[in-house]
Amino acid sequence: MNKNFLFFSLFLLLSFSSFSQQTAAFTNDYAEFNQALELYNNGQFLAAQSLFSKIKEQSNNETVQSDCAYYIANAAVRLNQQNADQLMEDFVEEYPTSIKRNSAYIDVASYYFENGKYSYAQKWYDKVDASNLSRSEQEKYNFNMGYVYFKANRFEEAKKYFNKVSTSQKYGSQAKYYLGFIAYEGDDYEEANKNFEEVKGEERYSEDLSYYQADMNFKLGNFQKAIDMGKEQFDRSNPQEKSQLSKIIGESYFNLGNYAEAVPYLKEYKGMRGKWNNTDYYQLGYAYYKQGDYENAIGEFNKIVDGKNAVAQNAYYHLAESYLKLNKKQEALNAFKNASEMDFSAEIQEDAFLNYAKLSYEIGNSYQSTPQVLLSFIQKYPNNANNEALKDLLIDSYITSKNYKEAMDLLENNKNFENKLAYQKVAFYRGIELYNEKNYTEAISFFDKSLKEPRDPNFTARATYWKAESDYQLSNFEKSLIGYKQFQQLPGAQNTSELANLKYNLAYNQFKLKNYEEAISNFKSYANSSSAENARKKDAYLRLADSYFVTSQYWPAMENYNSAIELDGENDYAQFQKAISYGFVDRSEKKIEELIAFSKKYPKSVYRDDALYELGNTYVAQNKNSEAIGAYDQLIRDIPNSSFVSKALLKKALIYDNTGKSSEALGIFKKVAKDFPNTPEAMQAVASAKIIYIDQGQVNEYATWVKTLDYVEIGDTELDDDTYQAAEQPYLENKQSLAQSRFEDYLNQFPNGQHALQAHFYLGQIYFSNGKNDQAIPHFEYVVKRERSEFTEQALARISELYLGKKDYQNALDYLTRLEAEADFPQNIIFAQTNSMKASYELKQYAKAVNYAEKVLQNSKIDNSIKSDAQVIIARSAMKTNNEAKAKTAYAEVGKIATGQLAAEALYYDAYFKNKEGNFEASNASVQKLAKDFSGYKYYGAKGLVLMAKNFYALKDAYQATYILESVTTNFTDYPEVVDEAKTELSKIKTTEAKTNASVETGN
Repeated sequence: MNKNFLFFSLFLLLSFSSFSQQTAAFTNDYAEFNQALELYNNGQFLAAQSLFSKIKEQSNNETVQSDCAYYIANAAVRLNQQNADQLMEDFVEEYPTSIKRNSAYIDVASYYFENGKYSYAQKWYDKVDASNLSRSEQEKYNFNMGYVYFKANRFEEAKKYFNKVSTSQKYGSQAKYYLGFIAYEGDDYEEANKNFEEVKGEERYSEDLSYYQADMNFKLGNFQKAIDMGKEQFDRSNPQEKSQLSKIIGESYFNLGNYAEAVPYLKEYKGMRGKWNNTDYYQLGYAYYKQGDYENAIGEFNKIVDGKNAVAQNAYYHLAESYLKLNKKQEALNAFKNASEMDFSAEIQEDAFLNYAKLSYEIGNSYQSTPQVLLSFIQKYPNNANNEALKDLLIDSYITSKNYKEAMDLLENNKNFENKLAYQKVAFYRGIELYNEKNYTEAISFFDKSLKEPRDPNFTARATYWKAESDYQLSNFEKSLIGYKQFQQLPGAQNTSELANLKYNLAYNQFKLKNYEEAISNFKSYANSSSAENARKKDAYLRLADSYFVTSQYWPAMENYNSAIELDGENDYAQFQKAISYGFVDRSEKKIEELIAFSKKYPKSVYRDDALYELGNTYVAQNKNSEAIGAYDQLIRDIPNSSFVSKALLKKALIYDNTGKSSEALGIFKKVAKDFPNTPEAMQAVASAKIIYIDQGQVNEYATWVKTLDYVEIGDTELDDDTYQAAEQPYLENKQSLAQSRFEDYLNQFPNGQHALQAHFYLGQIYFSNGKNDQAIPHFEYVVKRERSEFTEQALARISELYLGKKDYQNALDYLTRLEAEADFPQNIIFAQTNSMKASYELKQYAKAVNYAEKVLQNSKIDNSIKSDAQVIIARSAMKTNNEAKAKTAYAEVGKIATGQLAAEALYYDAYFKNKEGNFEASNASVQKLAKDFSGYKYYGAKGLVLMAKNFYALKDAYQATYILESVTTNFTDYPEVVDEAKTELSKIKTTEAKTNASVETGN
């Protein structure tokens, strides 16, 4: 067909009438319009658009202008120009009667459709008048409209258009495919299957159809058919489809109970967007579980994090059972606890709770006490067949959990459960716990509670014994003696471990009561028994010797001092006492020999000043004045802080006075009066000096000198003495209220009296015994600020104790330092050193604390409680200074000897260091022991759980880690720093797990 005919035809289509009227115009425009149309048809849209624009501007013919506008807009669409849509809108608005209007909509819509711009296509298809389209154009229009809505996921609209062409020869198969897919997405699997079956033979749909039909059969419960269809397509699938088919096939096998066949397909699944969810992990874990492959089952179940539905409850229950099969009881306890806290399945919940309770009894529980767990189960499930057995476990759990305080609360406050035997035992053990904490008064109250339920003779005897021990520690010696004797007569006493030390304790009690004959009998009996421990046996020999000594039986005393020396090898006290004893059996030369040897052998002994002073006195008795002065001078020179210095100076002055050296004597008397004011030695020195002044006729000089001594009031001495005696007498008779009033009167009347020092000390003691600590402090301060006296050491110990009680560690440390340097009694030195290390630690003086602790540990005579205190101070200080190697060693030592809270702390750090070393399972074992043996110490229990969570995560058990940490955040709010640590760890773990598990929420 030639171009002239095309052009002519074109004009016929436009308007015959207008053509006849405008022939001349079209003839003039023909060449350029035809050229532009040819460019357009050849795809040269930009050139065509330019030429059409030129023709439109030059032509006066509306039809030509209309056609040009049409082609200009179409070219803009194809050139993707920004104003294309507007040009087409302008064309429609400017030429509303153009026959190209509908064609314009179709053309633009089809262009966008063919280029995959379906939202643009829909905009223009919506403008089309479908009634003016031919049949074939209508089919294309309906199919395209259906597809546009399909791509926009507007399936209901898509269905209307696809249904219109479902019988079309050209579009029918495609429409049925998409109708099938829409039905599939809407879970109308019968409709989907019907449509898919009709297009099944067409190769282009076969791959997708196999997947969809496999999935539909799975969802319809036709698992075997789903497997068959999935396998048919499996090898031909792309990786994404293969992953989905693996899930369909694997889960179908799972639902048919064919777990071995399910595993490889379930494992092949890649997850949604590369992530599995908790259900995916559950199915694979359960498949392993059903085959007895508990290791792999655990490996999948424990990836289920944040599970809060029926699937999670089921998974956690079977996870717990898998742990039990592998004897991982702590892990099983956590999983059973978790399953018991969910109520999706009442049967699983009850059985999980039962197992949780049994395991709590068996291995301990850090979350709550085992008795609480058992009681909670019995109360929640009163008809459970296992309850009778659980009640037996409950009784025993009070003892095995060692959480006696909580157990007592339960027994005393739970009316639904009473067990007198359990009450007797628990009350006894709670008493022992308090005794070990040195809370003796409270301990007695629990021993009394135990004795009110005398069900078991053995525990009745033991409670009697330890009540007596508590009374002894409180210095209630009469009461403790009665208690020991009662214990001795009880039939249950014969089978107790306490019986072995009864004679020893009875002897000490008699010794304190100054019943020395009975003390001797019992000490001798204990020392000669085969069951006597070496340390106690040595001490028994010493106290036996002391008892002989104070009753003037010096030869037997020396024999027993020798026995103690033979056991110990080095015993300065026994050596000193033996030396002194020689003086009482008229063996003065031997006494002198022993005292000289003692001073050389024990240059650092606390008894060295005693020895030198006694040596000087012995020389005086033999009229060996020069040797006596030598001994006194050595004491004064070598031990200047000794309480014997004032006495040695006085003795030396008396020697000079008695040998005619009055001037030398007077100088020393004046020195004693000045340097040791208010002491008995000072008073004697003043009296002796007075005699010398009188003998020398220097009475005025004496009066002048005495005025410099503010504690000597001439003329008032007798009144001073009488007033003081009136106060001291009721004090000695334990009439404290009267004594307090009289001591206060004395000090008001004689603030610098000759007995002011004693009065202040005794007043301090009275206030202290009445709990008036703040009023006691000034009186003890008065004593310690004066020159050293017989009261200085006791006052230093008391004031240190009072400041420690106030947590005023700096003041306490100042006085403790003095006490350590000035004390004569070993127990006070130990007291000073142990409390100096504690005070230094509290003041964050860690190096100083460690120095004191190491000094304490050098003393071989301290007991285990003091040793453990010292090791703990070393360990804690080392932790504070980041010396974990030293801390580890110290905590290991604590663990060997400590009890109660210190033992719990040591066990926690044992777990801590094992975690740091990567020994995660051993660390968990220590945390389990902490939970079982020290469940009453919640702080370390909570910290141990956080540590256990870290261990489990390092062992690839995310479930255990997250569950434990979540439990800590809800169960241990009393310890906010531990909860904060748990939350931090939990956040880290969830952030990591969320990368592979779609069920994990990281916002928690």
